[in-house]
Amino acid sequence: MGDNCIFCKIVRGEIPCRKVHEDDELLAFHDINPVAPVHFMLVTKQHLVSLAEADDSHAALLGRMLVLAPRLAKQQGLHNGFRTVINTGKGGGQEVFHLHVHIIGGGLIPPMVRRD
Repeated sequence: MGDNCIFCKIVRGEIPCRKVHEDDELLAFHDINPVAPVHFMLVTKQHLVSLAEADDSHAALLGRMLVLAPRLAKQQGLHNGFRTVINTGKGGGQEVFHLHVHIIGGGLIPPMVRRD
């Protein structure tokens, strides 16, 4: 794990979080700066910098993340749908360099891309 990575510190329990789910490989917790009524993150316990760093050895873990996301979304009350976001790299808007999926929903979620 990354010694200075904020998500690694959360995984290790050094920084508290409002947990949604935890198992041997994944941790889900509420975002401290939510952009919607429901906004939580699903992070790998293994420090993986970004989706761009993933390889074939991570296929099962990535699959587990994507299968778990809708189950957790429903548990959080998102029965009409939700948005999943994986920001990858600085150019993709990634701010914390530890692989994570944002699960966002509730209320009116604006389009990802503005169309004029």
